[in-house]
Amino acid sequence: MSSQAMHWASVWGNAVSIAENRPESFSKNITLRYPIYTQFGGTALRLTFDNFCGTEPITIDKTTVQINGTFYAVLFGGERAVTIPAGEHAVSDALECPVQAQTTFDVSFYLKDYTQMRSVVFTCGPISEASYALGDQTETPNFPIDISRTTHYFYFLSNVSVYTEKENRTVLCYGDSITAQDWPDYLTMRCIQEGYDHTAIIRRATSGSRILREYNCITYESYGLSGERRFPHEVPSSDGVDTILIQQGINDIIHPVGTGVNPFRPMSDLPTAEELIEGLKYYIREARSYGYKVYVGTLLPIEGWRTYAPFRDELRNAYNEWIRTTDLIDGCVDFDKAVRNPEKPSAFLPVYDSGDHLHPSAAGYKAMAEAVNKEILEG
Repeated sequence: MSSQAMHWASVWGNAVSIAENRPESFSKNITLRYPIYTQFGGTALRLTFDNFCGTEPITIDKTTVQINGTFYAVLFGGERAVTIPAGEHAVSDALECPVQAQTTFDVSFYLKDYTQMRSVVFTCGPISEASYALGDQTETPNFPIDISRTTHYFYFLSNVSVYTEKENRTVLCYGDSITAQDWPDYLTMRCIQEGYDHTAIIRRATSGSRILREYNCITYESYGLSGERRFPHEVPSSDGVDTILIQQGINDIIHPVGTGVNPFRPMSDLPTAEELIEGLKYYIREARSYGYKVYVGTLLPIEGWRTYAPFRDELRNAYNEWIRTTDLIDGCVDFDKAVRNPEKPSAFLPVYDSGDHLHPSAAGYKAMAEAVNKEILEG
């Protein structure tokens, strides 16, 4: 296959957000290992490590990729170690290695000295579990169980791309905790089951994040950056993307409670429907500037959530109606319709409710994945 018929395409991706501020927010002598599923094969890999939310430099001392029991050393400018300044990122040298379609390989990296563990994201789903171990285990096939644990926190690693055939492409799912959780994994599984072999699904999602606001306090800073800071950093850092699916806005609606209840959540933070739509229009304009097709998902029901009130649901419905009817996007994915109770549209169908009345259950996340338009997966 000639190089003219090849390109880089992301097969895995995560946002980078702010870790919860705790006294134990530094690590030393630890190896993190992230299993990476790839929908399509290729001849090389390229990794991105991101210290976007850090306030001091970090050093990654060793990085390996394990494919079928063979370890490959990842280099940065020809060197094993890489130091990434605060707010910056590093892209590895291209690693020539055989990458088979619909397989999983491991990325492991070792932090020798005290490292600020501030750039991180929480992600979960049936194919999104990681692990860490004490010491340098970058060339250990299986972590010893007595010195390792599983985790759903993904530090620093933000993108994995494969050098692959041009027909292979990437769909980017952008949002908050609902997208950081299971439905993108179920969408990947749907691609496998339905034969969309040329489409990879990646995430850029951070729990608690809002389109229009962010918190400037250590109590809630882990709820993430505002859209105008997140979007231009996260979205164009992916390779091979031709389509973005955006699902965000519910935290803008449910967070404000008034300073009498919470000093960091004034009611003045509550947007009007028009302001929230303007925030979404910013995303759409940015995505168009990257040449992407743009799909937007409706917001899910919230009745029963601890800050639920009818005025919040009215705002959600106005926002959803705009998404369903606007001609500024390529299409609407009606997640709301997929999981709501037909007899009580302000609430989840009980089987689709995780129990907190905000996040779906596993069945609800599967229903969201099933609701995604086929043309998004076909490309």
